[in-house]
Amino acid sequence: MAIRTIRKIGDPILNKVCKEVKSVNERTRTLIDDMFETMWDANGCGLAAPQVGILKRICVVDVGEEPGEECYVLINPRLIEADGEQRGYEGCLSVPDKSGVVTRPNHVKVVAFNEDMEEYEIEGTGLLARALVHEMDHLDGKMYTELAEDGKIYDNEELVRMNKEGTAPIPLETRGGSDEDDEDASAGDEPVEDASAGDEAGSEGNTGEAAGEDLN
Repeated sequence: MAIRTIRKIGDPILNKVCKEVKSVNERTRTLIDDMFETMWDANGCGLAAPQVGILKRICVVDVGEEPGEECYVLINPRLIEADGEQRGYEGCLSVPDKSGVVTRPNHVKVVAFNEDMEEYEIEGTGLLARALVHEMDHLDGKMYTELAEDGKIYDNEELVRMNKEGTAPIPLETRGGSDEDDEDASAGDEPVEDASAGDEAGSEGNTGEAAGEDLN
């Protein structure tokens, strides 16, 4: 496995629609392995192929507490169900050290193929739901910055300061971490874990990439 360069916002490839994968070969498997390695190295919980310069409909997600704990490979993913609402911070490995408040579905159901081109269904709430739709947006050339509340993207250090002053759009401490933890608010394709209790629709909290883990 190898760590690949993550393309940053402003790179034209991030605004292009990816092509469907027809079959999986060794190069595809190597790409998937490298994507996981790159995501983990950047402390993210999701990464899409265009973020490493490949216009294929492939993304990887890992929302476990430890790397490799809850991994998903999604090839040609399709969103078939979405409901509820969660409002929270979101970050992205392609937009380092930044966060925005983004509202996403709180529950989703996705159909995709794994690395053996076997179709499967994944259902998720909270952070997993946020990560899935964030990564799938990348495959269509969309970024979370287009969805940020009031069009505002914050420096993570600025959010920590605003949090101490009580002016942050959503309190960072609701995540249950310290201010020191909050400084690394957007660590990748960084969905932030839902700060609210439970996965109820309409929850409000740090469910995006910025206030915790980067979604990709």
